[in-house]
Amino acid sequence: MSQFGKASSKRGKPTYAYAIIGVSLVLFLFGIVGWFFLNLRKTGDYFKENIQVQCFLNRDASKKRIDSVQKFIATLSSTKSVEYVTKEKAIKKFEADNDTTWRQFIQNNPLPESLDFYVKASHVQSDSLRSISNAIEANFPGVISEYKYPDEIVAKVGNFAKYLFIGFLVAAIILTILVIFSIDNTIRLAMYSNRFLIKTMQMVGATRWFIAKPINIRAVINGLISALIAIVLIYTAVILIESIRPEFKALRDNKSMILLFLLIIFLGVSITLVSTHRAVIKYLRMKLDDLY
Repeated sequence: MSQFGKASSKRGKPTYAYAIIGVSLVLFLFGIVGWFFLNLRKTGDYFKENIQVQCFLNRDASKKRIDSVQKFIATLSSTKSVEYVTKEKAIKKFEADNDTTWRQFIQNNPLPESLDFYVKASHVQSDSLRSISNAIEANFPGVISEYKYPDEIVAKVGNFAKYLFIGFLVAAIILTILVIFSIDNTIRLAMYSNRFLIKTMQMVGATRWFIAKPINIRAVINGLISALIAIVLIYTAVILIESIRPEFKALRDNKSMILLFLLIIFLGVSITLVSTHRAVIKYLRMKLDDLY
């Protein structure tokens, strides 16, 4: 009996290091894919919010009414920013993108004044932009002579963003399922080497809760360690990528990154705990001969 106890203890020596490394690598892969997803979403929002809407003003519109329209646009929940572009600003913007040879033929500034604004990504849709123009026209009739925005680009960007979101949502669900199964298998393999230790404790009279409690606590600690290792690796990889490609730094969303890290901690701790507890209960219910 003493030999059996010694042998089973030896065979049941915990292999937490391998489990921690395995879970960390799986969570690291999940986090990197999640980071790329956040960047793609941010990139889509960036392009959407750089689509300009121009409201060309009637030449006889008073400054007071123009200011009123500008304030009205600024107070809309869909507006990101609005700018009053005078004839002087308009000509400077035109000359920044074109040559100035036109001045040899035209003395007067032909460009009209306008109110240029950008809307939030969630409102970059043809229907939303039409609703904004209708609201302006209803409240300030006769001030705006023409509304101009790239209809085709708005439609294409909207459809592309929608399909991209659906595609990545499906991919995220599949990846999450794979992560859960990978972590579960890693923990089950780790607990398999401890099956004799668990059974020995049961044979000497330990209750199920007495056996499971320390193992479950250790599982929570291991899951937390794995998640923290994965977070450090992800953050290091992000900093490295941003140092190589600085444009990624402009797309960083710290709030989304924090949520991603919290999700990694939750997955690491919860899946490790559930998988460990299931394995313990499984081996407690098995007969000794079935463990070999």
